[in-house]
Amino acid sequence: MKETEIQDELASIRNLMERSSKFISLSGLSGILAGVYALIGAAIAFSLLNYNQVSFAQGDTHFVISSSTVLSLIGAAMAVLILSVLTGIILSARKAKRKGQSIWSKTSRELLFYMAVPLIAGGLLVIILVLRGYYGIVAPATLIFYGLALVSASHFTFNGIKSLGLCEIILGLISAYLPGYGLYFWAIGFGVLHIIYGSVMYLKYDR
Repeated sequence: MKETEIQDELASIRNLMERSSKFISLSGLSGILAGVYALIGAAIAFSLLNYNQVSFAQGDTHFVISSSTVLSLIGAAMAVLILSVLTGIILSARKAKRKGQSIWSKTSRELLFYMAVPLIAGGLLVIILVLRGYYGIVAPATLIFYGLALVSASHFTFNGIKSLGLCEIILGLISAYLPGYGLYFWAIGFGVLHIIYGSVMYLKYDR
């Protein structure tokens, strides 16, 4: 057997092992759209805060915001989350079907579990922070726990997920050091970084 044939066989084996051990049907386009949704949500949040004359550029983690504004912000955040999740499921399922893969496999279930644990913990913490009125550290908490979820899930999908997760954690820590600018960092983390990551993944894996 020629050396080139051996290399081709080894490459095929490595590809088969990766397909069986990693969920590679994540859609880069869904990452781009999630980033767009996040930027729209951030713009809505900015307009709500400005309309209600809330000063969010201050060194305090305990802001005074009306309950109606809080509910509107939560509604915007939930809309971004729901749209992002639905888009991710639909486009990933379409990609999996195109590649002849199953979207619901042992690997995808492990991916979901390891990602869900930090997300659920972070979500419960955010609820507690909102109930206590500590709005200034909600954005840092969401960035950090989301980053931890991505790093945890990166063992079961593309390695690029880990880089995105680390960037989210760093942004969250910087945001925690600069309370009052959380919405800016939130827009960068969930908006800009998702668009960049999604574009790279789309060009690398989806085309």
